[in-house]
Amino acid sequence: MDHILIIEDDINIAELERDFLQLNGYKSDIAEDGEEGLKKALTGIYDVIIVDLMLPKKNGNEIIKEVRKKFEIPIIIVSARTEDIDKIRGLDFGADDYLTKPFSPAELAARIKSHINRYKRLKGTSNNTQEIITRGGLEISTSSHRVQVNGEEVQLTSKEYSILVFLAENPNIVFTKDQIFEKIWGGEAYSDTATVPVHIQKIRKKIEKDPSNPEYIETLWGTGYRFKAFTLR
Repeated sequence: MDHILIIEDDINIAELERDFLQLNGYKSDIAEDGEEGLKKALTGIYDVIIVDLMLPKKNGNEIIKEVRKKFEIPIIIVSARTEDIDKIRGLDFGADDYLTKPFSPAELAARIKSHINRYKRLKGTSNNTQEIITRGGLEISTSSHRVQVNGEEVQLTSKEYSILVFLAENPNIVFTKDQIFEKIWGGEAYSDTATVPVHIQKIRKKIEKDPSNPEYIETLWGTGYRFKAFTLR
């Protein structure tokens, strides 16, 4: 049974989320403040973390930042903040998704299912053949879901990893942000194409020596993005 952590100081909302998720077959725990939430999140027992931004003791972005230092599991922000800057900041700290209050519990459950399924596919190790994509100092192991730059492992979210692998597996092909969005987010109508440049920027910060002059993922202004040629061994 997949295990969900709900970090939410409004107990009525937290219990609504918990009860609905339990009806849908998920085990759920609640933390009512940021410090308790971070402590539970860092135990590593959860498959998805749902976090509000406005929390007592420690805010949601601080929690996301700390969790991302250790884990790649899906993180979904559920917040009353509707400004684009809040969404962009949350994604920049490492969240995978953003849901605005008020929301449908059914939509939340659908998003959780989608993220868990994608994460499990990315982490799957049933194929013992080790495929490694290399380009300069960048190394991507598609069987173990590991990314290294100059021998040091970097932590990517599931969406960041999916974008990087998609581009790397199609070198020298230019993809528009609409095409990338359709490939990575698919039928997730609750997202929008504006999230693609945000994720590209986050990937560059993690893998590029100079994100403003990228070695791996190029921007073709007015067209889209392209991954420079690589070797496969």
